[in-house]
Amino acid sequence: MAVDIPADVQERCKDLGQGVGYALKVLCIQLEDNPLLGTPLEDPSLYTARIDGETFEDCPELNVRYAYGPPLLTEGQVQIRSVEGTRSLVGESDEDGGEGGDGGDGHEQAPDPRLEELGARQVARAWQGIESWLREHAPASYASLRAGASEDEIAALEAALGVQVPAGLKALWRLRAGVHRVAGAGFLLENQALMTPDAVIAFHQQQMLSQQQGGEDEFTIWKPSWIPVCSFGVGDHTYGLYLDTETGQLCHWSRYAERWPEFESLTTYLEEMEDALAAPSLVTGARPGLVNGALMWGPPNWPDPGAPWVPFTR
Repeated sequence: MAVDIPADVQERCKDLGQGVGYALKVLCIQLEDNPLLGTPLEDPSLYTARIDGETFEDCPELNVRYAYGPPLLTEGQVQIRSVEGTRSLVGESDEDGGEGGDGGDGHEQAPDPRLEELGARQVARAWQGIESWLREHAPASYASLRAGASEDEIAALEAALGVQVPAGLKALWRLRAGVHRVAGAGFLLENQALMTPDAVIAFHQQQMLSQQQGGEDEFTIWKPSWIPVCSFGVGDHTYGLYLDTETGQLCHWSRYAERWPEFESLTTYLEEMEDALAAPSLVTGARPGLVNGALMWGPPNWPDPGAPWVPFTR
């Protein structure tokens, strides 16, 4: 059983490092013997596997998403769908703390610019696919999109948060700086809304104030490295998703201080949404549908007879 590696995935591997192609080939050999070695995702036939960068020379830590068997592929087939760098850092720490390590002072190294650039491209590509779908099928949701943020606005946001924003999230904000408070704005997975930069800053500062008032060492309410991305509604921050810049994961928050990882990365989140819109019949959870020209994931728990939810089918 051969494992298929599409040409676009092979090109991405070249951007990630000279050792990535070899590391992926080793993983493919393992998948030939055991295609179920990865962790299953919510979508049927999809799995994710991790490549440990320390095992291979000139290869960062990677997440590999692949498909195996029906319904996406025929029986026995395996195909690599994406290769994504995680939070790997430039250089390797050495015993004397010299150049290329952390210098023994506990400071993290800067993110690998190759992974940052690749992450930005992946986020932009997935978002543009989502936006194209909205333009064609959900005009009300498409009309809710705000213009992209300028470089000055992003720099001001970073200064207000006091943390470096990952390249992928910057790429998203350059395309769209949140949504307007109109019907159809909550079109992201779980019917959440992309937050504006002002809302991101206000919520982040509010949570940090709560953390300070609650005591730094007693209970973690919020960390400076957590950047809110989307919320229950445009003006309702009861719950939502934040990007943990230390791990790269997209995590859940709620007003009850519930916190847990939900997606491996912002890229994974957007790609899963794009895949669900492209192949709604394969979705096992909430499915894409339309209400008065707006994208809504359903079926809704409380249907509105005056605004029926119609599942989207291709």
